[in-house]
Amino acid sequence: MRRVGILGGMGPEATVLILQRLIAAVPARDDADHIPLIVDQNPQVPSRIKRLIEGTGDDPAPVLAAMARRLVAAGAEALAMPCNTAHHYAPDIRAAVGVPFLDMVALSAAHAARIAKGARRVGILASPAVRKVKLFDAALAAQGLEAAYPRDEAALLSAIRTIKAAGPTDAARATLRAASEDLLAQGARVQMIACTEFSLIAGSVATDAESFDTLDRLVSAIVEFATMTDAAPAPAIVKEARVRQD
Repeated sequence: MRRVGILGGMGPEATVLILQRLIAAVPARDDADHIPLIVDQNPQVPSRIKRLIEGTGDDPAPVLAAMARRLVAAGAEALAMPCNTAHHYAPDIRAAVGVPFLDMVALSAAHAARIAKGARRVGILASPAVRKVKLFDAALAAQGLEAAYPRDEAALLSAIRTIKAAGPTDAARATLRAASEDLLAQGARVQMIACTEFSLIAGSVATDAESFDTLDRLVSAIVEFATMTDAAPAPAIVKEARVRQD
C-alpha cells in the first residue's frame, strides 16, 4: 500500500480523530491490512485564527511547508491535512513537495454537488476565517453552488476555542445546532461540517439538515490513494471509498 503523510496538530484531537476514522474505514483482518501513515503532530503550527482573523499571528505557511518536506523525506507518497482553515495554505504545501496533496476542500465541494439535488446553497459550519478567505467559494462555484455562512460568527469562534481548551461541551453543541438552524433558514439544507473541532460534535447539527463532515471526505481520499495499485493513475479528485460510521 502507498504511505500517506498527515500534517497534524491543528488541533491535536482532530488528528487523533482522523486516525480513528481511517482505522474504522479499513475492513482489516490483521495489522498489515491497515493503511501506512506518517504523522507530524505539530501543535506549534502558528494559529490560523490569529493570522487570518486577528491579523497578529505568525505565518503558518513556512511551518506547513517544512512539515510537508519532512513527511516526504520520511517516505510519504501523498499528503493530507485534517484542518480545513489550514487549506488556505495548500498552495505553499504543494509548492514545497512533488507528491500529491489530497485536497479536502475540492473533495468536499464535489461531494456537496453530488447530494445537492438541485439546491444551490451549501452551508459552511466553520471558523470565521474560512469565510474571510473564501476557502470553499471557488471550489463550490466550479460545481455550480454557492456558500452560505452562519451569521453569528462570534459564537462559532467561541465554540471552537472552547473545544480546543476543554473538549466538546454542551454549550459548544448548542452553538453548532443554532448555527445549523440559521443555515436552514437561509435555504442551505446541505451543510458541511468544515472545522475539525466541530467534527467532534458533528451530531449536534439541526435535524432537518443534510450534513456531511469534510473530514470523512479526506478519509475516503486517503483510503482510495493508499489502496490504489501502482498501475492505476491517481485521479484529480480521488473518488470516495466507503467509510464506516458509528
